[in-house]
Amino acid sequence: MRTAISERLGIEFPLFAFSHCRDVVAAVTNAGGFGVLGAIAYTPEQLDVELTWIDEQVGGRPYGVDVLVPGKVDAAALGGVRVAGLIPERHRDFVTHLMAKYGVGGPGQQPVGAAADEFARRVSAAGATGLIDVALKHPIGLIASALGPPPPEMVARARAAGVPVAALVGTVEHARRQVAAGADVIVAQGTEAGGHTGEISTLVLTPQVVDAVAPVPVLAAGGIASGRQMAAAMALGAQGVWCGSVWLTTEEAETPQAVKRKFLAASSLDTVRSRSRTGKPARQLATAWTEEWDHGQESPGPLGMPLQMLVAEHAMARITAAAERGEPGALELAGYFVGQVVGQLNQVKPAREVVYEMISEFGEALDRLNRLAE
Repeated sequence: MRTAISERLGIEFPLFAFSHCRDVVAAVTNAGGFGVLGAIAYTPEQLDVELTWIDEQVGGRPYGVDVLVPGKVDAAALGGVRVAGLIPERHRDFVTHLMAKYGVGGPGQQPVGAAADEFARRVSAAGATGLIDVALKHPIGLIASALGPPPPEMVARARAAGVPVAALVGTVEHARRQVAAGADVIVAQGTEAGGHTGEISTLVLTPQVVDAVAPVPVLAAGGIASGRQMAAAMALGAQGVWCGSVWLTTEEAETPQAVKRKFLAASSLDTVRSRSRTGKPARQLATAWTEEWDHGQESPGPLGMPLQMLVAEHAMARITAAAERGEPGALELAGYFVGQVVGQLNQVKPAREVVYEMISEFGEALDRLNRLAE
């Protein structure tokens, strides 16, 4: 598959696999695709360990790193004070209420002190800069900005290292802004995708972005978990695809087993865009957690980013642990970011097999289209 982006990065297939799991990143890269490690969960020291492991596994094959650079939420939300003190009491009380209502491990406890401050640093501009520095010390082939335009220092450092910068967008306006900021690759992410998304579908968004930023290469994201969907994205003008949800049910994925089982049983109607997890609209599995925060009579409403992340991630760690123990209430609350393609994810497979199946089906779809032209 000879697209400009695959030739530039030296990969067999322009199939980009976003994952927080290093095993998935390595498996997809070794299968001829391009794994991209989501770095938000790591400190710089931890990221260095993860990337060193990937380096050892992929034998010089290219892979990428994705960082979250929050920009304007940083100073406004954190203000240089201890983060725990910024979480309103009523939000603490609401989580305590949910834990009691669903019987999750006794009374709810809120993030306090050093733990909250450390997590806040990870989602701050300063924290992202530390991750960028570590990533560029490794032989990565791409660095991506997951939220907002890449800051000038990120672009400058990446250019100096000869590493292209990718940026995710949900509108044409965002795409133009990202290119102006120095992005070398645009990921047009439709509302079908898991995680932070806009409201425009991939089918509509991709060709608009392709036309708006040409000749900058565009990858399509959202609603892509098969070769037929990959072929459709390429027909829209994308030079490759960026996939995330499809890897969540692979053998290598670190998805908690209780959540993985919920994914395997879910339909494409079982996701929702909700601010309940991060403070910004993010598509995820519809659960009692999203329902309570978004529509519950006692809900104070989600906080903005990053404060809602602090509330949610601390609570979700307890909920997931309880769900793994089989506690019924925790199973109702447990969930994770996932796109509408969750309805197609009904079998656990090795990540390598997923890559090969997608490429094989892509070829079949291309042959079918060629026969129509005959």
